[in-house]
Amino acid sequence: MNVFLAISIPCWLIPLLVGVISAILGYLLGRFLGGGNNDVEIDVYKNRISKLETDLAACRSSKEVKSRTSGAGNTVTSLAVATSKSKKETAFDAAAAKAVFGKKIKENDLTVVEGIGPKIQELFHNHDVKTWAALANCSVEKCQDVLKSGGKRFEMHKPGTWPEQADLAAKGLWQKLKDWQDRLDGGK
Repeated sequence: MNVFLAISIPCWLIPLLVGVISAILGYLLGRFLGGGNNDVEIDVYKNRISKLETDLAACRSSKEVKSRTSGAGNTVTSLAVATSKSKKETAFDAAAAKAVFGKKIKENDLTVVEGIGPKIQELFHNHDVKTWAALANCSVEKCQDVLKSGGKRFEMHKPGTWPEQADLAAKGLWQKLKDWQDRLDGGK
């Protein structure tokens, strides 16, 4: 009987050990491979925060314009001036862009945005997104739809920061864009 007990213990112990090991491996694989969806959500929230920061800067600049004007009758006029200035794009300054990036930058070249190469730029052009301002007005979801239209090889890109980068380029904030891109890794 001692022989039978010695054999039966490993028989039920082996499946138990295999089950525990499988559960641990399944958890670890799910943790490492399934974490990609959180990155998209984080990028969406970062995009929203950036848009809110831009709106805040516009409000602050309108407040400065308002405080510089005198009299109550100028309040409406000063707000209209500030709003039109904040919506207006800055004129493209190739020399300033070259000074910051150390290379010639073409106006509305989407490849200035980290993470966008010539093929992805072509995809955006096919979807009538041909300027930095147009890309800045795109949502992250629209950017992902454009990437999906190019097939599987483009779906792996993460466009979470692309609209904000394009917004900085459209506004001519080259140093701020360069500093930010130095911290990014492939547009993420």
